[in-house]
Amino acid sequence: MTTRIVTVAEGGRLNRSVTIGPHHLTADEPEPMSDDAGPTPGELLLAALGSCTSMAVRAMADRHGWPLERVDVAVRFGEQGHIVKNVGLTGDLDPAQREQLLAAAGRCPIHRLLTREAKIVTVPALLAEPDTSPV
Repeated sequence: MTTRIVTVAEGGRLNRSVTIGPHHLTADEPEPMSDDAGPTPGELLLAALGSCTSMAVRAMADRHGWPLERVDVAVRFGEQGHIVKNVGLTGDLDPAQREQLLAAAGRCPIHRLLTREAKIVTVPALLAEPDTSPV
């Protein structure tokens, strides 16, 4: 999986400015904790999973020339921290095509990452402070 570096900068309260290449988005928490200026980090995670799932299903259908008119994915947190992913397929698909597309929905890179033991390494970064000494 190739990725660009994602950077996160503080804003007001819990508001965060997220930069991914040329793209800018906002992460935040709802009121009263913060200002609800954007999705929560958990919602962004669900959006990544839903987007990846939809893309994987669409790519497979297109590659095979199957008549998939639309793929809809709804993702939410369920009980005990489970993630519930509903995948809707619209089109004149036969049962075998539907089965294969639903299987592809479980093989997208984000789904695989979340369902295996991922190792996260935290590295302290030394940020340079601006030079404020008189010249």
